[in-house]
Amino acid sequence: MKNNNRFANELFRIVEGALRLDVNKVRSYTGFLADNLEKEGEKVLARRLRKLLEKSERKLRPSSVEFSSALPVDGESRFPLVEHVACPEESPLVLSGEQWEVVREFTGVAKNYARVDDGTSSLSLLVYGPPGTGKSRLARHLSRELGLEMYVARLDGLVSSYLGSTAKNIRAVFEFAAGRPCMLFLDEFDAIAKLRGDSQELGELKRVVNSFMQNLDTVGRESIVVAATNHEELLDAAIWRRFSYRLPLGLPDEGMRLRMWADFSAPIEFTKRELTLLVDLSEDFSGSDIREVCVRLNRQRLVSGEVPGFEKVFSVMRNASVGEAREHRVASLVRGVDPEKTVDILRARNPRLYSFSSLAHLLGVSKATAYRLALRGGSKNG
Repeated sequence: MKNNNRFANELFRIVEGALRLDVNKVRSYTGFLADNLEKEGEKVLARRLRKLLEKSERKLRPSSVEFSSALPVDGESRFPLVEHVACPEESPLVLSGEQWEVVREFTGVAKNYARVDDGTSSLSLLVYGPPGTGKSRLARHLSRELGLEMYVARLDGLVSSYLGSTAKNIRAVFEFAAGRPCMLFLDEFDAIAKLRGDSQELGELKRVVNSFMQNLDTVGRESIVVAATNHEELLDAAIWRRFSYRLPLGLPDEGMRLRMWADFSAPIEFTKRELTLLVDLSEDFSGSDIREVCVRLNRQRLVSGEVPGFEKVFSVMRNASVGEAREHRVASLVRGVDPEKTVDILRARNPRLYSFSSLAHLLGVSKATAYRLALRGGSKNG
């Protein structure tokens, strides 16, 4: 076998699982080892390991519980604490250059982390920012890039009515992640990792935060932890220090919005002028907002059998849902107002961009009508 030491961590995990009589861990890491052997060209060894797994699976089938797929459950409700999530191919992830640098460094380290001894026990990433900025989408990208199964723990569901049980649930989730090579995604992370100094919180909940921090270090080196929150201001300072990587995801800038409109709108194709208008009109839109508009347009295209006119695009944008922090975006300014006021607002914003020709295209009227609307609306920008 080439590079024997490359698979030392998988072998140690298999032996550890066997010594602890942990069938789940043995099977998970044996499958992981077989996959890695096959990638290295050791197809015969990979086949032999998979045959052993198949034989053991046949022996386990009569049991009412298949240990290899059992998910941790809440002790009271018996609901699963984690959910396995498929990560199919999606349209390209749109990030800024600085954000891509962090992501590439993280994935590069993750791919080799099991062979690196730098004194740390786990690899983790904290992603934070407003809703709709792509935190879950980034997690799915990392899962595909690293070839790891993705398990989602929605932390608001881990909080038990009996706070003592919450710590047990957290421990069960981390023990599950430690038993297999995977990516554990902690969604709505602020539900657990609140400020320990918050005078409104009970002492027991503060101890739960401490329990979380201790469990984070038990995951091991073959699995990674990614946490996401919309409310980073609620996180304890000690929580921030526990994550080896931290990545803010804000609302997309002009260049990012341009790429999103081009990617999400397919198979509808916008002209260069239309894209320029969309980028300006979608100021303060999140990536999720842009995607929502494109999904609605494609549904209309499928129902009617025709590509929606650009005035329909503008109509959908004007009626798109608005986040609390984004009330001042352009689409909000023109929501619910008449065409004359709309023309007046857009001409005042940028008369060169919103020429009478562009306004006619947006409203589905003639250029002469757009001019008359501007005059009636009081616009002085000729």
